[in-house]
Amino acid sequence: MIVPPGFGTVVPYIFAEEWDAYVAFLIAAFGAVEVGRSMRGDGGIANVQLRFGGTTIMLSDVSAVYPASRVSLYLYVDDADAAMARALAAGGHCEMAVGDMPYGDRQGGIRDPRGNIWWVSQRLTDEPYF
Repeated sequence: MIVPPGFGTVVPYIFAEEWDAYVAFLIAAFGAVEVGRSMRGDGGIANVQLRFGGTTIMLSDVSAVYPASRVSLYLYVDDADAAMARALAAGGHCEMAVGDMPYGDRQGGIRDPRGNIWWVSQRLTDEPYF
């Protein structure tokens, strides 16, 4: 099996309305970096690849065949409080305030402008979850 660098075995793929505004949100809110883009023949976006640290996700415009999708994503960050503040400033809505969790993470939740939930999580220990 060949998996491209920066991709995992499972790669989130989101279909989003107003994909360009959504890409701008992900860059501003979470520091995503656009690493690739392919366009459709009609000028719409076929695929945008965004890297979050060592992980890449894919994003496409909606169509009659592929309507907007909703997903919940767990995003590890260096500073959960700062990540939450950036996401709120970029237009996200607080789903859950940042707090220390019993499983060793400092975590908060953001609902993005497309309805996806991002759990921003700062790991506080080197111990495994289980």
